[in-house]
Amino acid sequence: MLPKNKSLLIISAPSGTGKTTVVRKLIQDKPNMVASISYTTRSKRDNEIDGDDYRFVSIPVFEAMVAEHAFFEYAEVFGNFYGTPKKEVEASIKEGKTVILEIDWQGANQVRKTEPNCLTLFLIPPSKEELKKRLDKRGTDSVGEINLRFKEAINDIQHSINYDATFVNKDLELTCDEIINFVKQYKGLKKPISEHELSIINSFKI
Repeated sequence: MLPKNKSLLIISAPSGTGKTTVVRKLIQDKPNMVASISYTTRSKRDNEIDGDDYRFVSIPVFEAMVAEHAFFEYAEVFGNFYGTPKKEVEASIKEGKTVILEIDWQGANQVRKTEPNCLTLFLIPPSKEELKKRLDKRGTDSVGEINLRFKEAINDIQHSINYDATFVNKDLELTCDEIINFVKQYKGLKKPISEHELSIINSFKI
């Protein structure tokens, strides 16, 4: 079992919430933090680098890795597969690093089963309207894909209550500071969900 909450940190969020930007900021500011690079079967976007953003592989290669039990977790999201590699994560942990897994709630549930002492964080947008605006601004998805991601966010955000802490990602610097402070001070107790956070979560039920 991994050391309590010091080696494996899960960060989840609906698409468009800004979790990738938050993770990049965290590893930039904290040299002891590294991000696990997931394997995926989806096509590479123009602004992405293979081996930096993701490791892009074919479906047969991904299926072979599943058969070899090469993943901590894997899941199908929007018709594509994503997986967290065991070998790379374990190597970073042996080096004394805190490894961040940028995965969805499905993956988080899988990791919890084998590593129950991992620390899980969930990012939520400031509002439904802001999330829709961010999805539109990304310019990487079609109108149909944006609507699908927004619809899926309604389901995703309800799983935030199962995480150790929830943060509203309104300001990058503030969000990262809050995450770092929480991790430093964490003593086994979940961060209480504030009325403001709860109001945002409940707004996605409407």
